[in-house]
Amino acid sequence: MAAQTKQKLGDILLQTKKITEAQLQTVLKNQRITGKRLGEQLIEDNILMEDTIIDVLEVQLGIPRAYLDLMQIDIQAVRSVPQSLCEKYLLVPVEINKEIEKITVAMSDPLNIFAIEDIRIATGYEVDPMIASKDEIRKVIDRYYSSQNVQRVVDELATEGDQKDAITGNIESEEDFDEVKNAPVVKLIDSIIGNAAKAGASDIHIEPFEDYVKVRYRIDGELQEVLKTPKRNMMALVARIKILASLNIAEKRIPQDGRILTKAEGKAVDLRVSILPTVNGEKVVIRILKRDGFLVGRQQLGLPTEEMDKLLRIMSNPHGVILITGPTGSGKSTTLYTVLSDLNKSNTNIITVEDPVEYTMDGINQVSVNVKAGLTFAAGLRSILRQDPDIIMIGEIRDGETAEIAVRAAITGHLVLSTIHTNDAPSTIFRLVDMGIEPFLAATAIVGVIAQRLVRRICPNCKEEYKAGDHEKKILGVEAEKSLTLYKGRGCTNCNSTGYKGRIGVYEIMEIDRNIRGGIMDGINADELRDLAIKNGMYTLRSYASRLVREGITTLDELIKVAYVKE
Repeated sequence: MAAQTKQKLGDILLQTKKITEAQLQTVLKNQRITGKRLGEQLIEDNILMEDTIIDVLEVQLGIPRAYLDLMQIDIQAVRSVPQSLCEKYLLVPVEINKEIEKITVAMSDPLNIFAIEDIRIATGYEVDPMIASKDEIRKVIDRYYSSQNVQRVVDELATEGDQKDAITGNIESEEDFDEVKNAPVVKLIDSIIGNAAKAGASDIHIEPFEDYVKVRYRIDGELQEVLKTPKRNMMALVARIKILASLNIAEKRIPQDGRILTKAEGKAVDLRVSILPTVNGEKVVIRILKRDGFLVGRQQLGLPTEEMDKLLRIMSNPHGVILITGPTGSGKSTTLYTVLSDLNKSNTNIITVEDPVEYTMDGINQVSVNVKAGLTFAAGLRSILRQDPDIIMIGEIRDGETAEIAVRAAITGHLVLSTIHTNDAPSTIFRLVDMGIEPFLAATAIVGVIAQRLVRRICPNCKEEYKAGDHEKKILGVEAEKSLTLYKGRGCTNCNSTGYKGRIGVYEIMEIDRNIRGGIMDGINADELRDLAIKNGMYTLRSYASRLVREGITTLDELIKVAYVKE
């Protein structure tokens, strides 16, 4: 291997006829100007793809390819090589064998003898190189070294003395600023928030227990533990968060809510902070709202053609109430903003009243609820009606007064969009009736109800098929004697060994037509309304999720979570 690694990449590509001599000379000329490596220059000049270079090196030199997304990385190997070295040469240690004193390293350039020599000096082991793509290497560096950095800061915090100035940020000079910025508690909070944003977390939980503090991220709807730190660090962590959120640092007996505007990965994020006193101390939950995370294209909602047609018909109504329903974290806000974006035209006056405004949109007048000042949903809605609106969006219908004003606005010629908390689409009608809306008014005003949930997608990197058992066939309504292939994720580094990566919506769209309107006016119950909607072509949450399971997009476990199946 040592003799092979001295070969030049250009010579190998010429031998394998992947490039011509003229192309090589052109690339070498450009390389002298840019100072980039030959492989990088070939890719930049659109002469070769990275995968082509990897394939050539794998075959010609016998250097195996490392598919890092599918490999288990040895944490001891990671700890043996400094992060600076990995970033300098774009490599990552994969496995260490102390018995034969050899370390396996995935490299973007396995011909780089300087990189190999530096690793040998740093670890004291002989290097067994593998080749991997740059993107995969960067992902592993980001994932493994960021968690190491957090643990290092925790250790610093444990040995640090007085943290008072760093917590409160008493800055009187530039030197004070640097000292505060580099204080362990400040670095730890920055790392926790930064890593959460990189991991795509929606919430951060900092939870005190008797002897330790646990930090968990909610990723794709599931909580994952990322850190444990000694209990003595809790007061410093909470105090720092309170200062950033402009909360009362001395008050520890009552719940507090605040907000932090910051940047993560170069993008603006809005952090909503909730602090709750518990028997073991104050628990902190931080919700991460990415400013660009709410607005997606209509096609990205994942609706099949027939359901998309239903949504477009509902949206095309000139007046009426469109309601989006589901539990917290089911994607209601994303759907609401997507619909609102489609309706946003230069000849339309759109006004919203929200608590709080989660995403600011050009061309739309947005009002934020301020209960302390007396600006509630109902009060804001009354004022909005005097502003000559065409379309009104209410963040949430929480009480009878707001519901009544919304219904009256729809009847008088406005299109009203809002969210409400119910379990499915048909029960939304009866929730409004419970709030005091007459059935005939609800039937007249409402034009469509969209119930939704989010299920996790199977990780594409470790997706595998299996034959469904009798129990699974029964849940999906398939006869026992028929063969059924389902899919699941095996678990890999790409999905943090969960088997899932990303989420997709599950929808139940009830279009209010003449038959359903008549049924509501006749006083039918929720079950009868559901049957009537299904007869009219409504997919239930369960039938929609079942289709995603059969198509290999999600798993049966996810279906059961959103649509419980009784034995």
